[in-house]
Amino acid sequence: MTLASGTKLGAYEILSAIGAGGMGEVYRAKDARLGREVAVKVLPEEFFESEERRQRFEREARLLAALNHPNVAGVHSFEEIPGPPSRHILVMELLEGETLRAALAATKVSTKKALEWARQIAQGLAAAHEKGIVHRDLKPENIFVTKDGRVKILDFGLAKLTQAEESPNVTNLPTATRGTEPGMVMGTLGYMSPEQVKGQPADARSDIFSFGAILYEMLSGQRAFHRETAAETISAILKEDPPDLSVTNQSVPQGLERLVSHCLEKNPEQRFHSAHDLAFDLEALSGTSASGIRAASAPMAGLVSRRVALPAAAALAVATLAAGLFAGRALVPRAGDPPRFTRLTFRRGLVQSARFAPDGQTVVYGASWEGAPFEVFVTRADGRESRALGFGHADVLALSQKGDLAISRGRRFTLGWENAGTLAQVPLEGGAPRDVLENVQEGDWAPDGKSLLVVREVGGRYRLEFPIGKVLYESSGWISLARLSPRGDRIAFIDHPQRGDNVGSLCVVDLAGNRTTLSGKKTVLTERGATGVAWSPDGSEVWASGGGTLFAVSRPGTERILARVPGGSWLLDVSRTGRALLAHVSIRREIVGLAPGETKERNLSWFDWSFPADVSSDGRTVLFDESNRITEAGYAVYARRTDGSPAVQLGEGSAVALSPDERWALSILHPFAKTQLMLLPTGAGQPKTLPEDGIRYTHWGAWLPDGKRVLVAGSEEGHGPRLYVRDLDGGRARPVTPEGIRVRFVGGALSPDGRVVVAMNAEDKALLYPIEEGGEPRPLEGLRAGEFPIRWSTDPNVVFVCGWGELPLQIFRLNVQTGKRELSRQLMPLDPAGVSSIDPVRLSADGKAYVYSYRRLLSELFVVEGLK
Repeated sequence: MTLASGTKLGAYEILSAIGAGGMGEVYRAKDARLGREVAVKVLPEEFFESEERRQRFEREARLLAALNHPNVAGVHSFEEIPGPPSRHILVMELLEGETLRAALAATKVSTKKALEWARQIAQGLAAAHEKGIVHRDLKPENIFVTKDGRVKILDFGLAKLTQAEESPNVTNLPTATRGTEPGMVMGTLGYMSPEQVKGQPADARSDIFSFGAILYEMLSGQRAFHRETAAETISAILKEDPPDLSVTNQSVPQGLERLVSHCLEKNPEQRFHSAHDLAFDLEALSGTSASGIRAASAPMAGLVSRRVALPAAAALAVATLAAGLFAGRALVPRAGDPPRFTRLTFRRGLVQSARFAPDGQTVVYGASWEGAPFEVFVTRADGRESRALGFGHADVLALSQKGDLAISRGRRFTLGWENAGTLAQVPLEGGAPRDVLENVQEGDWAPDGKSLLVVREVGGRYRLEFPIGKVLYESSGWISLARLSPRGDRIAFIDHPQRGDNVGSLCVVDLAGNRTTLSGKKTVLTERGATGVAWSPDGSEVWASGGGTLFAVSRPGTERILARVPGGSWLLDVSRTGRALLAHVSIRREIVGLAPGETKERNLSWFDWSFPADVSSDGRTVLFDESNRITEAGYAVYARRTDGSPAVQLGEGSAVALSPDERWALSILHPFAKTQLMLLPTGAGQPKTLPEDGIRYTHWGAWLPDGKRVLVAGSEEGHGPRLYVRDLDGGRARPVTPEGIRVRFVGGALSPDGRVVVAMNAEDKALLYPIEEGGEPRPLEGLRAGEFPIRWSTDPNVVFVCGWGELPLQIFRLNVQTGKRELSRQLMPLDPAGVSSIDPVRLSADGKAYVYSYRRLLSELFVVEGLK
């Protein structure tokens, strides 16, 4: 029964009807609590015929609500409205525009527009599939094109949500276009995959088949499998191929036609295995990478035939750029013959390091699969099966010409992109690892295989040592990706000015300690971040990756492009014959939070790199920044209510802390050079920039209770990191701790009265430092190795602490007087694949509300040939 305008459903007032279907009636409504308009879907009550089904629906709806992606229509909440009659509703993002079905009916879609829409659909599918959500009823009616041209997938997962419990009596009949009925096969006739038609389980590859049918329709103007009767349509899906696109639309590139055919394979094993692969290839065809860098065009000839079986096609290794569409990857070369590549890994997780063995055919790599700790594997460059080497929790650092492995045992992320483990040595042919040195980030063998280069942190400062113990370079920031030249006379590395951040300069240092910066101020590395470093085979150039680009440089100002790579890629190694090991990477940083009084976590991410800096004392507001777009001033600073209300951009810079009255946000301008502090109003008002004072501030800070001063972390030229008090009315910052404070993203914990801060010194000991002048620090009793303070409680005797680099993450209440501790809560992402640690955690003062963040890194390893 249609609801009249003005009808109240809990906090929602019905404004007008939008539409109806088999999954319920949809209305435009006003959310009285937040003062915004939303879409409310009133679901058929037969879906909730049992408590078990209601709970199941609620669990799945929570998963959908956590799916925050610009190409998926957002689900805000699932609510039960008491009656009579009682109703169950989904509250969703309200969209302005039209469905893809309406758009297709109104006009012929150009190939360019179809390709752009398809790319957005594939990205939305990829985001959902990574969280284990399958649509099962993808069709033009369930795709929405907004007025500004953004594509949104509707009703994600509802086909599953409304599915009846498995029963031997479930029919194999297809559903009609109008919707999905309980007890029927999930999907809509004409867009269903062959396995759906047969009544078999549907996974992500079924969505890819439906996607292929939609893309075919956008390009040709005809439905791929539409016939006069349902029986004929089913037969076409199972046995027939649609007419070639070259017949219906001659402007469709051959590479795009074969991509569609690859989606429409009858056997799911021969389709794209992930929407992530599909989105990657659509980016390559459109000529635009995920990072926004325009890729060079390349010929579309030489694609693998659709009829080649999967193992045979993998062996072909992709002869041209567009051939990468079959393998799910593509490189866009600068000039000459396109690179050829072979995929080596096929599991879901992160490949962080890889090295060629001396024979040039064996590849040793470290990977974390399905959320498990890193482990070392060996495979062959022709793409054979991988085999674990049995070293336990370890990653690869280097492989000598003698066949000795340098591995990092227990390797873990420690601060942003920084990581550490115990350096150990072991022969590739087998044996027990021998520990060499603790707390090592990077390691590489000298050409003779007798000594090692290491990068490690000592006394709060990063050192590059070669051989071990001889310091060639020391940084006030941090050092990554250090590699010795083939002759052993120079070392290439990335020097990062900001602790934990991957943005930095490509540098070379010789054995006398003379440092040269190869990357200028306006290069890929300094603007987009460094992801890989290796030497060219003859040692004349440094090859590096960053911002979707592979490039080579021999001296300042000589940068040349080797290839542009749609999406993100890490250059891991280069062999003596010029082969490269490349990881194609999908990277996101997400925020999850629990609002006060609620029992269910909510995904609070905004774009693709949401980093929480602070949460208000009552837990109702989170301050964060987005670093997917870097400006001269830094990142973009946002505030968002933890109830899921939209985020509000406050300004630019790196977010630091909220004021006690929540009227101001402290941020850092120019975080990669000389820095200065800025106050951003959270409401009406104008930003205030504080004068520079020669201190390079870092990501952590706290407002003192008087609201007139801030406690901030940073370092001065020639000095180690420490904590400072800075008056907001003027004057220089005053140091309140000695140098060498380990200023991690958790930074420290300020007492409620602002008199004491607990922070870690260079020896990882927790000390209570007085804020006012005078007085000696005293130890914090009860803190265990590897633990750090998060926040001081409202109880002046209690500090919240947690470990680092562990899953699940445990948070404890620690009494600073007695050392007594008790477990407060455990945090764990719902989907752990590609998540190696939780950092940081931000708590409300009472510890009951919180937000936490984690990086999700997913990658596949490739051998690339033909880079020049």
